[in-house]
Amino acid sequence: MNIVLVEPEIPQNTGNIVRTCAATKSRLHLIEPLGFEISDKYLKRAGLDYWSECDISIYKNLDEFFEKNPGEYFFASTKAKRCYSEVSYPDDAYLFFGKETKGLPEELLHDNYDRAVRIPMGTGIRSLNLSNSVAIVLYEALRQHSFYDLQEEGRLTRYDDK
Repeated sequence: MNIVLVEPEIPQNTGNIVRTCAATKSRLHLIEPLGFEISDKYLKRAGLDYWSECDISIYKNLDEFFEKNPGEYFFASTKAKRCYSEVSYPDDAYLFFGKETKGLPEELLHDNYDRAVRIPMGTGIRSLNLSNSVAIVLYEALRQHSFYDLQEEGRLTRYDDK
């Protein structure tokens, strides 16, 4: 799977998403401008020691991204009509998420509205946290593919070694 963050602003969110991508073997695509430096201590702290486990690409703008990454795109937005769990995601889908303060550009949503999805939530709430939203949609897409190549069974370290 591919996670695409369009102009993310908060380093801790992106750091958390790095960890999620590492855990799910998903690629992370960052579209500039970023609201932080990649060397930002908050970004590194939130991603912990998972940076080396994550395949990250950075693009100057959406045009560059689209030129280099043909595929099936899905756009998460509070402005979408269709629920994220009502969509069939291919195993190499690109899941787009917008910046924390404004979401995805409305023009991008308008031009791709048939591929826009939303996470249901109560009235009066603007949106969920970006890193939570990424995890929710990504894990639904992975579930549809039986969590391929991911460890599905844990073990008790004190008891399973006996």
